[in-house]
Amino acid sequence: MSETTGETRIERDSMGEMAVPAKAMYGATTARAVENFPISNLRFSRSFLRALGLMKQACAAANLELGLLSAEKANLIQAAAAEVAAGDWDEHFPIDLFQTGSGTSTNMNANEVIASRAAQIAGGGRPVHPNDDVNMCQSSNDVIPSAIHVAAYLEIAELLLPAMAHLQETLERRAADTHDVVKTGRTHLMDATPVRLGQEVGAWAFQVAEARARIESSLPRLAKLAIGGTAVGTGINAHPEFGAKVAAQLGKLTGQPFEKTGNHFVGLATQDTAAEISGQLKAYAIGLLKIANDLRWMNSGPQAGLAEIVLPALQPGSSIMPGKINPVIAEATMMVCAQVIGNDATITIGAQHGNFELNVMLPVIAHNLLESIEILASMSRVLADKAVAGFTVNREHIADLVEKNPIMVTALNPIIGYELGAKIAKTAYAEKRRVKDVAADLTELTPAELDRLLDPADLAEGGIKGGGGGGGD
Repeated sequence: MSETTGETRIERDSMGEMAVPAKAMYGATTARAVENFPISNLRFSRSFLRALGLMKQACAAANLELGLLSAEKANLIQAAAAEVAAGDWDEHFPIDLFQTGSGTSTNMNANEVIASRAAQIAGGGRPVHPNDDVNMCQSSNDVIPSAIHVAAYLEIAELLLPAMAHLQETLERRAADTHDVVKTGRTHLMDATPVRLGQEVGAWAFQVAEARARIESSLPRLAKLAIGGTAVGTGINAHPEFGAKVAAQLGKLTGQPFEKTGNHFVGLATQDTAAEISGQLKAYAIGLLKIANDLRWMNSGPQAGLAEIVLPALQPGSSIMPGKINPVIAEATMMVCAQVIGNDATITIGAQHGNFELNVMLPVIAHNLLESIEILASMSRVLADKAVAGFTVNREHIADLVEKNPIMVTALNPIIGYELGAKIAKTAYAEKRRVKDVAADLTELTPAELDRLLDPADLAEGGIKGGGGGGGD
């Protein structure tokens, strides 16, 4: 029941009366939660509210199919829930993220908004009840874990995997573009034997491909939903076929292969799958961090750094130093990766709090998991389009550095031995001469043999370049 007086109205629930903003779509339970949790101003994300709306829509359809709801009520709930999923009523989900660990406040928020909107669609009255009808066969304890899985699955399938594929394809294209560039390899940030720039870029592409495969391999577990377990996993107050039918309805709504979990006690009490997905996201973030750092080092300069490549100039790099350009996309990537790694720590702690029959850190797990997916998806596309696609190569500078690289003497080891090779390398470095020239002085190898054995492009392909003993062949 409600009574409107000025800017507020009085709503009544099982705990008594509560003042609610007059224009709010929610009711007393939501208003209590707003009052109880004035903590962060963080809210559940659009992706989570989409999933929650889809859950309520699918639950109503399942209850209609099972003969538990009338067609009139089920249709009203489905119509209102679809609007919640579409984002039409996001402003009416005001509860802070840091709330009850089950997410009960937000589940009831959805129930109340859907019930209010159903009344509007029906033209007045209270045709559906937020608990008895909208929440039929459900508990916050199975709705919220299921919504986490649905939201994460949809964000991965629709946003992250396509973005990763785009980055991978961009890297593969640039690997082909730069395959002819032979540069100095580096280990410990020190000069090592030559590699092709295309080999380095191709390695980045392979990292992204492996990360995609790891994330995709986790999706079948993410598709399993806790719905139907209700309060503690026994399914009390729910039809025994409810969970399976909700999953099937979600499949119709999204085109994704959702199914009910094989064990509702696990579905309610644990967030093992969220922890698994977060771990895969962290692994991808670590890979992206390596790529971003390599790009940043290779771009360093333009005079006193490596200056092997030039990243696209996107904005002034300094408020005081005219002409300075910074690797801003690489830096943004690094910060996204740091955030994802931090989110994983939060999810790990949250997933540990599955006490007996319920995990009690569901909202913070949902927030951090979905944030990681969303920022990785956005950053993957930005990195591809604003850094990888447009970097140019300082070919002459790279070639000059390769020619002066004393570590190329490594290729002579099978012929002249390690000790003489070390002497040649140290002499070349000290005298700032080419390895070829020093080797011509200190060995019996001919100029033709040295040209063949110390060809940078050939060295980038690996293998043993000469036979043992004397001058080789």
